Amino acid sequence: MKRWMKAIKEKSVYTVVLAKQALGNRRGEGFVDSAVKILMAVVIGALLLAGLYLLFNGTILPTLTQRIKDMFNYKG
Repeated sequence: MKRWMKAIKEKSVYTVVLAKQALGNRRGEGFVDSAVKILMAVVIGALLLAGLYLLFNGTILPTLTQRIKDMFNYKG
């Protein structure tokens, strides 16, 4: 019985020490930090893609198709 009580006491002390170490650890990166970084990367990527889409559809492609039509326009 004494051996059993001693084993329980040692295990509980070990668990308390591990809990104190985990709560006192300030050097690790949390889940919230990682989630914010991922969210920022997704938003910045979406903004870049939207900007490129507007640039190509609004500016580059219409002028390119017009130039190609003008190149092959042999009415003269």
